[in-house]
Amino acid sequence: MSEAEKTTGPAAAAERRCGFVTVLGATNAGKSTLVNALVGAKVAIISHKVQTTRAPIRGIAIEGPSQIVFIDTAGIFNPKRRLDRAMVDAAWSGLEDADAVLLVIDAVTELDDDTAQIVERLKTARMPRIAVLNKIDRVEDKTKLLTLAKTLDGQMAFDRIFMVSALDGKGIADLRIYLAGIVPAGPWHYSEDDVTDVPMRTQAAELTRECIYRFLHQELPYTTTVETTDWKAFKDGSARVEQTIYVERDSQKKIVLGKGGATIKRISTEARRSIEEMAGHRVHLFLFVKVRENWESDPERYREMGLPFPKT
Repeated sequence: MSEAEKTTGPAAAAERRCGFVTVLGATNAGKSTLVNALVGAKVAIISHKVQTTRAPIRGIAIEGPSQIVFIDTAGIFNPKRRLDRAMVDAAWSGLEDADAVLLVIDAVTELDDDTAQIVERLKTARMPRIAVLNKIDRVEDKTKLLTLAKTLDGQMAFDRIFMVSALDGKGIADLRIYLAGIVPAGPWHYSEDDVTDVPMRTQAAELTRECIYRFLHQELPYTTTVETTDWKAFKDGSARVEQTIYVERDSQKKIVLGKGGATIKRISTEARRSIEEMAGHRVHLFLFVKVRENWESDPERYREMGLPFPKT
């Protein structure tokens, strides 16, 4: 018997359901915020910077006898660089084993070319297809939501269209209940306490990257990356965590460090708090900044991020 089947819950294992739901959408549609809201915990970092999410991230939610595994993906857009192609390829690969797909649409900006291309490609998908109009809290004229839903329905026969605000939680419960009812019957893949299958070292690196984007949104390109190089647990329950922030040029290194090291100190303080909240114990965080030129051409870097390496 698996650990998931041993877990006590609201229903017997024989009644359980479990399925994978891939979350797609154009950049900055609010996919990661939506996944965090559906899971009820922070499993994906968020930022105003486009393409914050890189490799697909799994977030796990429980609704009654159902376990729903959400696959948060990078925003779909027209890729130009190798890293762009890797992220978009990884996003589409999330459909391969999905039991359902959510298309998240920014209800404020409505339908753009990237979203239209996603809709076109989803026409051949055989799993249930659900459209989610997000950020409805920012739409003053609610009749626009009905017009947008009608436009979507005219482009493709979605199984359902939901209107939600991932930020304030409106409509989230209804969406989660609906998904719990359409995932297939079967044993849970994860234990009841799991909210993600992302290793803690990777989560910690992502939280630090989130802080970098928060403080240096305009100054740094999204190619900046973070790696957790060491995690040493101490007897008092705390841990020493070492991370390296990689940039592409020496000028970017100076930006991350800041005058007299002021910027890196701010990043370290906020990242440490986030990592401690995630880990549930005290953390001693040490950050290093290194220049890694042309890392986009290094297959090893893609492997560390969980992305395929495009050959061309």
